[in-house]
Amino acid sequence: MKKTLILFLAFSANVFAQKLPSISEKTNTFKKFEGFIPFYLDESNAKIYLEISDFNKEFLYIASLPGGLGSNDIGLDRGLLGDEKLVFFERIGKKVLLTQPNLKFRAITTDPNEARAVAGSFASSIIWGFVAEAEENGKVLVDATEFLQRDAMHVVQRIKDSKQGTYRLDVSRTALFLPRTKNFPNNSEFEVTQTFTGGDDAGNYVSTVSPSDEALTLKLHHGFVQLPDNQFKKREFDVRSSYISMSYFDFATPVTEAIDKKYIIRHRLEKKDPTAKISEAIKPIVYYLDNGTPEPIRSALLEGGSWWNQAFEAAGYKDAFQIKLLPTDADPMDCRYNVINWVHRSTRGWSYGNSVIDPRTGEIIKGHVSLGSLRVRQDYLIAQGLLSPFENGMPQDNKMLKMALHRLKQLAAHEIGHTLGLQHNYSASTNGRASVMDYPHPQVKLNEKGEIDLSDAYTTGIGDWDKVSIAYGYQDFEKEKDEKKALNAILDNAIASGLLYLTDQDARPTGSASPTAHLWDNGKDVVEELKNMVKVREKALSDFGKNTIRKGEPMAILEDLLVPVYNVHRYQIEAVSKLIGGLDYRYATNGDTQFSTKTIPDEIQKRALDEVLKCLNPSFLTLPNAVIDLIPPRPSGYNSNRELFKKRTGLTFDPLSAAEAAAELPLSLLYHHERANRLVEHHARGSKLGLYEVLSQIHSQLWNPSKEKGLTEIIGFQSQQMELSYLMVLANNDNASSQTKAICNLVINEIKKEITTKLAKPNLSVQEKAHLEFAKDRLNNPKDAKVNVYKEMPPGAPIGCD
Repeated sequence: MKKTLILFLAFSANVFAQKLPSISEKTNTFKKFEGFIPFYLDESNAKIYLEISDFNKEFLYIASLPGGLGSNDIGLDRGLLGDEKLVFFERIGKKVLLTQPNLKFRAITTDPNEARAVAGSFASSIIWGFVAEAEENGKVLVDATEFLQRDAMHVVQRIKDSKQGTYRLDVSRTALFLPRTKNFPNNSEFEVTQTFTGGDDAGNYVSTVSPSDEALTLKLHHGFVQLPDNQFKKREFDVRSSYISMSYFDFATPVTEAIDKKYIIRHRLEKKDPTAKISEAIKPIVYYLDNGTPEPIRSALLEGGSWWNQAFEAAGYKDAFQIKLLPTDADPMDCRYNVINWVHRSTRGWSYGNSVIDPRTGEIIKGHVSLGSLRVRQDYLIAQGLLSPFENGMPQDNKMLKMALHRLKQLAAHEIGHTLGLQHNYSASTNGRASVMDYPHPQVKLNEKGEIDLSDAYTTGIGDWDKVSIAYGYQDFEKEKDEKKALNAILDNAIASGLLYLTDQDARPTGSASPTAHLWDNGKDVVEELKNMVKVREKALSDFGKNTIRKGEPMAILEDLLVPVYNVHRYQIEAVSKLIGGLDYRYATNGDTQFSTKTIPDEIQKRALDEVLKCLNPSFLTLPNAVIDLIPPRPSGYNSNRELFKKRTGLTFDPLSAAEAAAELPLSLLYHHERANRLVEHHARGSKLGLYEVLSQIHSQLWNPSKEKGLTEIIGFQSQQMELSYLMVLANNDNASSQTKAICNLVINEIKKEITTKLAKPNLSVQEKAHLEFAKDRLNNPKDAKVNVYKEMPPGAPIGCD
């Protein structure tokens, strides 16, 4: 036994001591690609080998999807970027590890022991492990094929998370894509054709976009990119600027200073002559438009994107921002190109702007815009519904196309803005459309003849706030100047001129409080603009009919156009509703001239409530019979979809559900628990308009409309029942304060008495008696109330995640 063990150990030592073959010997039949990380192609076995020499040298690794699935809901779009990773290769014997250090926690110090202590306190991530197969002169050869062919973009998990099926990567149908596998001095690019199989439980989002849901074939791209030099100067983040920030904890920071360091993300831009008021840039920022973009869209996107040069000129640069058409031989996934992709999906969805950044400094290395191609068709449809233009066939002056293309210009500028480092500014619409980083609703008005006018639907050019933003992020300062002082002056001057900035967390939540930060709204006075939109809606509905669609089209598609017309006030009503129980505030800093918070005056809140309640009037919600009678069930080949009104009547058009959805929106806003809690608080602190006053006014308006008959009466009853549901749900909401619940219960008891009195009246119609008895029974069981049973409006904003 002892002899056997000695022989085994001797054999093992001999095996482990075996010398690796030389790289030249291993690769003598392979094709070599010189570049950033030299690699070899073994064509006979379809393998890629990396030649690694710079161990422990950091670089960027980015995975992406140059060939997508086409489903907006799943989100695997063409051009989708994965997260950039700062990585390095390290060798341990025959193993070569691709390691991602943890840059969230650092120690920026000259003391290596202090830096090592921080690095050892937090986990790093080993992305992949390779095995050395050859070596020569300090270089190592590894087989990277399995690494390149893996599911790096988590396609399987994304489809599963979308509840669209269980798929797996099929290696037998996965291969290198050599036309996009290239090497350059500062970056190495690899592409793979991947096939995912399964699909026994494939969902509709998959089956509608794939030729066979049994096999989904996509493209996966990998980029290894050299990091920029260390000459980029980080610029501190200020909450009053509209920049996206990158942050990390620096544990080498003195205890007297903040440990959480925040810097803005931005491109590198420097003047050739820092002393000149206007100077060319050493290296301008150049964006490339997808050469697959058709006209007239191509020209609109080139024009809209070029607007940013106005802001850079205002910041002291000449021709520092440029847009060109992507060369035919260029790869849009290549990190050397800032790109604007024209992306197709089966349904409309969001456009977005992403960036690849150096996580050490926040320097933007690649701006990457994805524009959804169906957005322009939705804008065209909105304009068509508003104008009903086909009385004499297609009009020569195509106002719909003009508006849609103008919106595309703004969209291009908006998404590029994100890739320049900018966040949304949802308060810009109160400053006369001061930023393309707002979400703009078309500015619609009635002209002197009472006709709908779209001539000023969207603004042209960069706004005043955009110029402030670019100045803060990109202005080049003379070395002797105090940069921090100059940056602060830029923001102070913007504040002094009345420019406002609030972003997503202030605008998106249903219960948000800001009176200025809203999506898709218009006007400095949001209440006046709601009045305007109500007039526009009335005019559009009065014209709505056969002239809204082209001759020869099915009458059923009138419903597609009716949706945005009937709901054209939807975003303005959101803005107005948020005045009620709202709080005006700023991103104030200690020492600037801004106020922190102000309660909204009672008279403004009351005015807002009055206008919102007018949009709950049964007459407002009732569609004309002439419109209802025009819309038949959809014919074969024209399936129903989520862009249409939800129905309870089968195939036939359902005006009651349309009215229900239109009522659900303001009720969901008015009865939001955060708004209700603020009304209680503000009343306790001196406001005359408290929760009880608001609830009483809502009930009074809804339950005492002018006497209507027919469909309008039933819509009134429907809204009253909805009001009771929202009231009872709020009374039982765990997130409502105790006083909010108490006031809701008080109002419920008052309504019970009111209904009992009404039921005692003689000569009630069957309809009204049934309605009151039903309400009485429901009020006796308030914990059974639900609001998630009510129909919601069809999507107005693009579908999917933003």
